Amino acid sequence: MTDADRTGTGHTGTDRTETGHTVSDHTRSDHAGTGRTETHRARTEPENVSETVSQKHTKGSGSRPSRSLPVPDLSLVVLVGATGSGKSTFAARHFKPTEVISSDFCRGLVSDDENDQGASRDAFDVLHFIAGKRLAAGRLTVVDATNVQSESRAQLVRLAREHDVLPVAIVLDVPEQVCAERNAARADRAGMPRRVIQRHQRELRRSLRHLEREGFRKVHILRGQAEAESAEVVTERRFNDLRHRTGPFDIIGDIHGCRSELETLLGRLGYALVHDESGRAVDAAHPEGRTAVFVGDLVDRGPDSPGVLRLVMGMVRAGHALCVPGNHENKLGRYLKGRKVQHTHGLAETIEQLDKEDDAFRAEVQDFIQGLVSHYVLDGGGLVVCHAGLPEKYHGRTSGRVRSFALYGDTTGETDEFGLPVRYPWAEDYRGRAAVVYGHTPTPRASWLNNTICLDTGCVFGGTMTALRWPERELVDVPAERVWYEPAKPLTTEAPGGADGRPLDLNDVAGKRIVETRHMGRLAVKEENSAAALEVMSRFAIDPRLLPYLPPTMAPCATSKEEGYLEHPAEAFAAYRADGVREVVCEEKHMGSRAVVLVCRDEAVAAGLFGVPKGVTGALYTRTGRPFFDDAETTEHILRRVRDCAERAGLWAELKTDWLLLDAELMPWSLKAAGLLRKQYAAVGAASGAVFPGALGALEAAAARGVDVSTLLERQRDRAADAAAFTDAYRRYCWRVGTETARMAGAREAAAPAAGHPSAVASGSADRQAGADALDGIRLAPFQILAVQGRSLAGLPHTEQLALIDRLIAAEPEIGVVGDTAAAGESAPAGESAARDGAATAVPADRLGLLAPTRRLIVDTEDEASVAAGIAWWLDLTSDGGEGMVVKPVQALVRQKDGRLVQPGIKCRGREYLRIIYGPEYTRPENLQRLRIRHLGHKRSLALREYALGLEALDRLADGEPLWRVHEVVFAVLALESEPVDPRL
Repeated sequence: MTDADRTGTGHTGTDRTETGHTVSDHTRSDHAGTGRTETHRARTEPENVSETVSQKHTKGSGSRPSRSLPVPDLSLVVLVGATGSGKSTFAARHFKPTEVISSDFCRGLVSDDENDQGASRDAFDVLHFIAGKRLAAGRLTVVDATNVQSESRAQLVRLAREHDVLPVAIVLDVPEQVCAERNAARADRAGMPRRVIQRHQRELRRSLRHLEREGFRKVHILRGQAEAESAEVVTERRFNDLRHRTGPFDIIGDIHGCRSELETLLGRLGYALVHDESGRAVDAAHPEGRTAVFVGDLVDRGPDSPGVLRLVMGMVRAGHALCVPGNHENKLGRYLKGRKVQHTHGLAETIEQLDKEDDAFRAEVQDFIQGLVSHYVLDGGGLVVCHAGLPEKYHGRTSGRVRSFALYGDTTGETDEFGLPVRYPWAEDYRGRAAVVYGHTPTPRASWLNNTICLDTGCVFGGTMTALRWPERELVDVPAERVWYEPAKPLTTEAPGGADGRPLDLNDVAGKRIVETRHMGRLAVKEENSAAALEVMSRFAIDPRLLPYLPPTMAPCATSKEEGYLEHPAEAFAAYRADGVREVVCEEKHMGSRAVVLVCRDEAVAAGLFGVPKGVTGALYTRTGRPFFDDAETTEHILRRVRDCAERAGLWAELKTDWLLLDAELMPWSLKAAGLLRKQYAAVGAASGAVFPGALGALEAAAARGVDVSTLLERQRDRAADAAAFTDAYRRYCWRVGTETARMAGAREAAAPAAGHPSAVASGSADRQAGADALDGIRLAPFQILAVQGRSLAGLPHTEQLALIDRLIAAEPEIGVVGDTAAAGESAPAGESAARDGAATAVPADRLGLLAPTRRLIVDTEDEASVAAGIAWWLDLTSDGGEGMVVKPVQALVRQKDGRLVQPGIKCRGREYLRIIYGPEYTRPENLQRLRIRHLGHKRSLALREYALGLEALDRLADGEPLWRVHEVVFAVLALESEPVDPRL
């Protein structure tokens, strides 16, 4: 059999579906003569199954040549014959020992006696169980038993149907005398009564003419000892098994009669059209030998279904294409055979168009449709192409149920508001290794979902016609020339996710959730956590289309035993050393808030890829999904600066992307925490500034009068010093920003010399002239590029990440000093300024530009000198109140020996910074002792789970999965944030 035969090409009159009958000894006039109606057969078995006769023999014929018995490589082979007919010998000669399941062997398993007929019921239970497991695993299975009774065979046929494989019968019709002699030669059967053999022979005779009606798709009858001994079993590939064809392929979605768009798409894919003498396209070939694969629905609704058929049939005939049937071809095929079908859903237009063609063409179309195979397994099993989708359990299987699913998919039995059936979302549950490419259900744009992709992008409805290049996984599409057929249901909606054809739904996030991740398996989200996240998302978060990622919480280092310290880098280095991580990078922690930056190359990219309105080019949001700025203009100024720097650094071209997703720190901290500063931190500072001077004055006056208050005075002095240190700690993270700072800078500029003054440099900036005054005092410190178009960069080593970030920052031109300590009013009383406007003191004098670098140091955790240098570096960072550092493995996505993820980062915060977290007096020995008793296990577990969810969000975003899939994971990160943790952390 040639490959062309297997792919349904170059034949007429026979159905190249997966379940064609083969009868090897006798024929019957009506292979479908089971009394089934046509409607029932359409759902239970493929239509037009035809029989073939591999060889016919009549009783009493002369010498018999060697018989060839074709057996599908995945099937249930049932040996049928009386006891002593040689079934076990035949099985041993033609099949592997592991492929054969013997009833005798199973009797021995359950009773220690292969001839114990009393154990037959249990033995066959075991036989059916083993056979079922083998068939489920896709293994050829042979049942060696007498199987002369129809009841026994019926159980095996049902088993084959349950696993969607073909049942094949091989009958050994051997004379009674031969069976008796063979049994007599076996010690364990020497005493078997002759009547047992005679009964088997009678039952066999009654069975022969009914085997096909019982459901066997191939029946081979071997008459006599000589014929049984000379037969040869030939394993043949299933029609849908084209694993040996590795492509490359161009898989083309639903066409629906749009011939012109198909020709345009083939041209874009590089195919050269071949025309007949009338100028009609009849073939197309690719100069590099690529093969086109059509997912069906070639016809109906569009302007030229015959033209599409002529081109596709020509390509298939020439070996330039493969094609699977769609439900519209199936219906057209039944019409062409004279069956009664409703002329709806575009069939009437196709019939009218075909009436203009000659009889020969219509006959060719009928034969072509009749020979199409429900689905193909390609490229070593890594690719499955079908019309309506196919769960993994059906891949490569052969049954009416498989064919029905491949043609129509599965429905819930409900209809939507447009009167269309609600389809079961099989792809949402798909977890198979093979990529499934299909069509059938129109969607606004093709996107990957769980390694599946629908290519029906509604060309006939005015959408596009889409092709997938495989193995490149590159999508190519062309727009429809017009709306050829008004859809019953709009392709898109205005709701978030509507551009993907699947708007966000409350059921995607409500209640208890189980989220599948690639790096940590299944992660659970509690119902109460989902409710908390839903409150935040629905009230405060930015547009979910611009919220593809939320950063995870970060685990702190183990409690330090160093005197006066709660956290110390020695513990972080020791933790990574214990996990087998030798090289780590220490990154400066900035004095701001965690920020995620999504920046698109232009408005068109943002609108096309993320579906956002005009004027929006990205987003800048907090770690809980809230926008940093109330006015979109300030956000756009920052995005414009980052975008320009990426252009100057050449990152757009180098990374081959039209968007960047950055993890960063936005400064000052007061940008996000102004309310917190007023109500909590500034209040403490103001109260201490108001109370302690008077209290200390009174105590000092009492001491001067000779009252012994030395202990109390010393204690209050220490408390006052702690309060002052607390105020200094939070004031370092706060300064004025925006137009107020710009106005102050402008006043200084008027009084300063025009030449050489930093403000003069700033005033000449084109960026500032474009309205960048709002950026004065704002600093953005990016430290990782999370993802770009088509791929996640989360696995890139941190040294490479920081090198890219350095280039981005270096591309920003210097824009000058935006403030100094004197101008910002540092002389205001401690706490008073912050209480008044939420921001203390000043913009540091060295703040140049928007983008800030991240200082870093590489440490070898197994080198004492390197560890000591890392500790010294941290002490230097934190000596003047700096926040501290984050320690990360240089290599990303590191796992321990047992396969568990290593913490992606451990934060080690400075001694003075921790006053902001734990209060002014946390360094007192008694307080430190209490704080050291903290439980890190849950916090670390939470950090890893959120990290895995973040990685999953990036992978789904990079894979182009629909919004609801990305949002599901982002929502889960926020939900986990509401889990209670040790308050001492």
